[in-house]
Amino acid sequence: MKDLLSEVKSNERIAENIYMITLTLPEDAGAMHGGQFANLSTGNGQHLLRRPLGICKVDGSDISLCYQVKGGGTRYLSTVPAGAKLQVLLPLGNWFDLEEYKSVAVIGGGVGIFPLIRTVAENAPQKDFYCYMGFRNKNAVCLLNELSGCKKLTVTTDDGSYGAKGNAVEAYLREADNIPAEAIIACGPPIMLSVLKRELSQKGFKIPCFVSLEERMGCGMGACLVCVCRLEDGSNARVCRDGPVFSIQDVKL
Repeated sequence: MKDLLSEVKSNERIAENIYMITLTLPEDAGAMHGGQFANLSTGNGQHLLRRPLGICKVDGSDISLCYQVKGGGTRYLSTVPAGAKLQVLLPLGNWFDLEEYKSVAVIGGGVGIFPLIRTVAENAPQKDFYCYMGFRNKNAVCLLNELSGCKKLTVTTDDGSYGAKGNAVEAYLREADNIPAEAIIACGPPIMLSVLKRELSQKGFKIPCFVSLEERMGCGMGACLVCVCRLEDGSNARVCRDGPVFSIQDVKL
């Protein structure tokens, strides 16, 4: 983990309210895996808390992070030009460790697709990925070209304006019996992960499933306790330090 003053190589809109910022790191920060994240400053003193953003792409000393414009901090971040310098702490958290699995189902919803893109990229073509990606509508669809390493890619939208109508969990469940997946990885809004957990339990699926949780974070290192989640055994876990990737059986959703 390093805290680096990095140069903005590009900062571009890739979908409705969605941006990709690419940073050139001044030095090696070590291996960065899908599921890990970076804590990025906005460059604005009025928004002091850094934004936790999943690592989407790694290309030499360049890393790409994607974010949705939701408040003042991300709105300001979307205006930061190429050539600007931003402080970034990375890599943080654990990752999707797929060493034991040859074939994996990938379920993503909205901005949850970004850490999954990195996971597929670093593991393909050694592993077979069956990807199910859900978006709100066609204006939110992005980065599908980054999933060319998937053996099969299914895209859904809530309103049916692109791909199949419905959501990624429904799309996976329709095909679950026909794909040879040995594990599931998923990232998306809490309601999506909650539905996935419920459906796997009700259908009696025993397949290992790992989820990356999206939580508000302050420090990104486990000190501030803003991102605490509840575990099924009644204890608490810090998403930034103990996660963000957990077994779906271990977390309350």
